[in-house]
Amino acid sequence: MSDEPSRPRRFPLPLARLGGNAGAATPSARAVLMPQRHLREAAADAARQLAPSGIGLDSAHVRLRMVQRLRQEGLRDERVLQALATVLRHEFVDTALAIQAYEDTSLPIGHGQTISKPSVVGRMIALLLEGGVATQQGHLGKTLEIGTGCGYQAAVLALLSKQVVSIERLKPLHDKAKTHLAASQQAHIRLIYGDGRLGHPPAAPFDSIVAAAGGEDLPPQWLEQLAPGGRLVAPMVAANGRGQVLVVVDHQVDRGSHRFVRTEHEAVLFVPLKSGVM
Repeated sequence: MSDEPSRPRRFPLPLARLGGNAGAATPSARAVLMPQRHLREAAADAARQLAPSGIGLDSAHVRLRMVQRLRQEGLRDERVLQALATVLRHEFVDTALAIQAYEDTSLPIGHGQTISKPSVVGRMIALLLEGGVATQQGHLGKTLEIGTGCGYQAAVLALLSKQVVSIERLKPLHDKAKTHLAASQQAHIRLIYGDGRLGHPPAAPFDSIVAAAGGEDLPPQWLEQLAPGGRLVAPMVAANGRGQVLVVVDHQVDRGSHRFVRTEHEAVLFVPLKSGVM
């Protein structure tokens, strides 16, 4: 025995003191090293859990959830649902409001105007697709939009039309829509700065006409520019004067006789239809 007093063991123990080959840990060494391995695995698991999932506003999943809600609420036209699932609505609203872009709500876009609810956009376009020409062709044909706003509805219409002509009377919004739609690179959208109540005679007639502002009467220019078999959808004061409703007008032709057939649908609330430009 040695007279040297015993010393407490210190950890970690050198592999040479533990015995065996220095290149291979003994059972005692594994007992020391195992907790360190577990800590590394736990850290890796935590890092994986904290990594971004990739589901943001630019994710197709976000738009598909919006479309699923609209389908559950009664929007059935799959062509319209697909178009709504394709267009990036958050790119058409102010960044401060982008988090609400895929909720079924209207949002301010400045100058006293709003971007319509996705459900209302979808409903109006679905009504257009039930028109005579659209039913025959399977698309909206040449479409006139009154009130470009931020350009969102024009982007959706473009996916279902042969050509879209969209008019905006407010120059700042016209310019904003041009910026928004430039990224889409859809050559068949033509933006016009002008008075929407006058329509756009140089490009008439139109197979489909849709308005994003409501008035007390339908401007006669719109009816004059609606092609035979075409359909117009606009928010207007109801015939009984009680609030605003979606009005549908079909340009029907029977044995050379032209007539415009008006029907009224559900109540809506749109910004007022005004004349002139600003």
